[in-house]
Amino acid sequence: MEKVWLKQYPAGVPAQIKVDLYTSLVALLEESFAKYRGLPAYRFMGRAITFGQVDDWSRGLAAYLQGLSLDKGDRVAIMMPNVPQYPVAVAAILRAGYVVVNVNPLYTPRELEHQLKDSGAKAIVILENFAATLAQVYDAVPTKQVVLATMGDLLGFVKGRLVNHVVRNVKKMVPPFNLPGAVRFNDALAAGRRKTYTPPKIGADDIAVLQYTGGTTGVSKGAVLLHRNLVANLLQAEAWYQPALKKIPPGEQIVTVCALPLYHIFGFNTNMMLSMRMGGCNLLIANPRDIAGMLKELSTTKFHSLPAVNTLFNALANHADFDKVDWSSLKISVGGGMAVQSATAKLWLDKTGCPIIEGYGLSETSPS
Repeated sequence: MEKVWLKQYPAGVPAQIKVDLYTSLVALLEESFAKYRGLPAYRFMGRAITFGQVDDWSRGLAAYLQGLSLDKGDRVAIMMPNVPQYPVAVAAILRAGYVVVNVNPLYTPRELEHQLKDSGAKAIVILENFAATLAQVYDAVPTKQVVLATMGDLLGFVKGRLVNHVVRNVKKMVPPFNLPGAVRFNDALAAGRRKTYTPPKIGADDIAVLQYTGGTTGVSKGAVLLHRNLVANLLQAEAWYQPALKKIPPGEQIVTVCALPLYHIFGFNTNMMLSMRMGGCNLLIANPRDIAGMLKELSTTKFHSLPAVNTLFNALANHADFDKVDWSSLKISVGGGMAVQSATAKLWLDKTGCPIIEGYGLSETSPS
């Protein structure tokens, strides 16, 4: 049968991918940790965090989680914005043989209670800014093991303390809470380093993520995503990127703006996992609603890729500070999550010279 759709593929996009290239996301992660060890995997608040550091920290956290007497396949929730602890926690949970449950940090207590009960999450890694929400439902949920992160955990002693002081005492972003037995993130890392990490046997058909999606009716539902699903999808995305990747100078590390929330499947795969596969660096944007702050951050660095939703593309393109950013290195603009409006796409192309490519999908399809 003639595959007529292949005539529509841009030159350089392969017709097929090797879906069995990795047995699991863990195999992909560990290959990249070794291959790109000295390169930055993330940048956050002026600090570069290398693939090697993510490897070491996630291995320690994995050993700590294994010491909690969880069983293979148990659910572990993550409730944080785009901070470096997020990808560390994801890698740790997967490496320990557990299932990631991504949680929107802006959930109300009622929404959080539903998701923790529905998923059966036995543990959670949560930023202290949102701990008060968990505290309100703690007695009603099965989630009794709590790892408590702070904004400055991975920024070094001096800068970390300064950032935490501003977050807690100047901006008043941490409401009072009481979570008995909660262990601080850095304490969990330290404890894990003293333990022995035991790599579990993880296969392509094991569950990797419970991705909650509101859909169009009723309460939020957890889409069951296998390691196989997510690996195949990110390899598809990498294949589709090929023509644009060739426009990046040889030997130059691809830098991706990570303004999409990592708890959403779009950011999870298109930012975190795809950059891991390609040896790229994610510029973490903790609060993309602060458009002026985001543009200020972008004005200080070179970047090549920007996945976003229509509203963010539109807000950036119409902001007074847009022209303070050098957009000349941008080679990949990816729209998803909602339809990109034609007026937004035209304005973006006019102002950056980089067309928006659009992905369609569902959380249930891992996603695009």
